[in-house]
Amino acid sequence: MFDLQWTEEAERIYHELEHQANEIKKKREKKQKSKSSKQEGLFKQVQKTLRHLRENPRHPGLETHPYSSLEHPWDSSQKVFEAYAQNNTPAAYRVFWCYGPDKKQVTIITITAHP
Repeated sequence: MFDLQWTEEAERIYHELEHQANEIKKKREKKQKSKSSKQEGLFKQVQKTLRHLRENPRHPGLETHPYSSLEHPWDSSQKVFEAYAQNNTPAAYRVFWCYGPDKKQVTIITITAHP
């Protein structure tokens, strides 16, 4: 198991996604609709991605690969990785992360729609 660390940006985005999903869920339940919204689904997918990162950053479902357009927060010689939260979706969400700063830690750099 890896301990998840967060940049301020990643933590802010995660909480925004969570807040949006919860607000939509409350409205949906108030109207007694059973089908989840896209925002709720997105948040669940991001949570699943983070769970896989915590358990095994090399989980095949993450389709993790190095990403060169972001700089590593502590050591520019180290790699930043991209993991899929969504796939085959317009502007699919990705989680950008790196190992560290300590052993058995993964730092979430940002969560964003794929450019």
